[in-house]
Amino acid sequence: MILSDLLSILPIFVLVVWACALLLVDVFALRERPAITASLAALGLALTLGLALTQSGQTRSAFGGMVSQDGFAVFLNVVFLASGLISVALSYDYLNRMGIQRGEFYALLLFAVSGMMLMAYAADLIVVFLALELLSIPLYVLAGFARPRLDSEESAMKYFLLGAFAAGFVVYGIAFTYGATGSTGLVDIVEVVRAGQANPAMLSLGAGLILVGLGFKVAAVPFHMWTPDVYQGAPSTVTAFMAVGAKAAGFAALLRVFVVAFSEQYQVVDGLTTVLWIVAAATMVLGNLLAISQRNIKRMLAYSSIAHAGFILMAFVPYANEEVAADTVAAALFYLLAFAITSFGVWAVVIALEKSEDDESGLHKGLNLEDYAGLARRYPALAGAMTVFMLSFTGLPPTLGFAGKLFLFRTALEGGFVGLAVIGVLTSLISAYYYLRVVVYMFMHDGQPKVHGERWLNLTAAASAVGTVALTIYAAPIFDWAARSVLQLF
Repeated sequence: MILSDLLSILPIFVLVVWACALLLVDVFALRERPAITASLAALGLALTLGLALTQSGQTRSAFGGMVSQDGFAVFLNVVFLASGLISVALSYDYLNRMGIQRGEFYALLLFAVSGMMLMAYAADLIVVFLALELLSIPLYVLAGFARPRLDSEESAMKYFLLGAFAAGFVVYGIAFTYGATGSTGLVDIVEVVRAGQANPAMLSLGAGLILVGLGFKVAAVPFHMWTPDVYQGAPSTVTAFMAVGAKAAGFAALLRVFVVAFSEQYQVVDGLTTVLWIVAAATMVLGNLLAISQRNIKRMLAYSSIAHAGFILMAFVPYANEEVAADTVAAALFYLLAFAITSFGVWAVVIALEKSEDDESGLHKGLNLEDYAGLARRYPALAGAMTVFMLSFTGLPPTLGFAGKLFLFRTALEGGFVGLAVIGVLTSLISAYYYLRVVVYMFMHDGQPKVHGERWLNLTAAASAVGTVALTIYAAPIFDWAARSVLQLF
């Protein structure tokens, strides 16, 4: 390793070292002072965010081409690190309230973020797999962090078993890709294909297996089965982090791999576009339809997350059209950012209403739709924020969700996939039913909801609501930033 290699991954290196130090400090000095542990974790994430921003505008290939430092990585690292900071803010009071405050939570969170960052840097399939495991293993533990609660342990077990199974698909996909091209480097794979030296059938099989493995991580249909149970059983702050960070990391790998390594496959194998079209459409339709019948807010948001994965997958379908290729990737990045801001706001409200006591079914109180009845009368500001988030998820103006869907639908239309855009619009209309149903309960039903007015929860909800609306004004500059960050991929 030379100095330029270290500089290219300096943010990850600093974060991993910080997480290891945090573990040791917590064990020997701060076991009884979780506030300091949480503050140190936030400080490490903030420092790493600053280092990541210093890499803006720089392009560097490191470790023999296995790592790529570029604008794409910087954009996604901002999302990952900001997600980690917000998760720390949401977690401290929540963990105290639920009686599960333990210092290793924050170290595990930092390790997961470092895996997500490595995913954004990955320019080799081996690094993609290493990053996938680095981000997944801490999440398996975090999902079961509320032990000895059975629902949390069940969540962790399901996530671990299905995650390990999906990782096997990724490994087999990498093996087939190597067998077809003799390389695992993304750029090298493209060169071999262009030279006509690859085995198309084997390469297509490798692409399909990798799509299956990463499809699990982003909860795309038919690899979504784990999502509702894991989201419901995991601690809510962990669920919020998974819904944003893990999904963004999965799409980081999908975008990097399919935009770079398998870009030629769109031309060589027409079936790849068809498969992506079917997966995107099925994910949008199934996610929205199944969300309608959910009364538990966490399960509803789980199916909602599946549906949003379908919207982002729309960006992969028209990629074969070179005229809109860059815009499709930029639209996916913009939607990921919009989803992250809105999603954290929603989970802040959910966490504010969640109780530590259990109901008859053994689940925490405050997680059913009926628990939101009368929220607007007793806590109008919180109900107003939740309304903004529901409108954004639906895709109504003036919210970031509207701008995100507008960019995605535009690229689908420009790419010639009118049918897929129509499915996206129709499923957005379906989603309005279950999103606005929450608003109806808050404003039109009577109830006596009790909210935990914790400072960081209120701050997160308020900042997310303001950002969801105010940043709509700057949608075009943010989209331009995303577009510039992906230019180096082509």
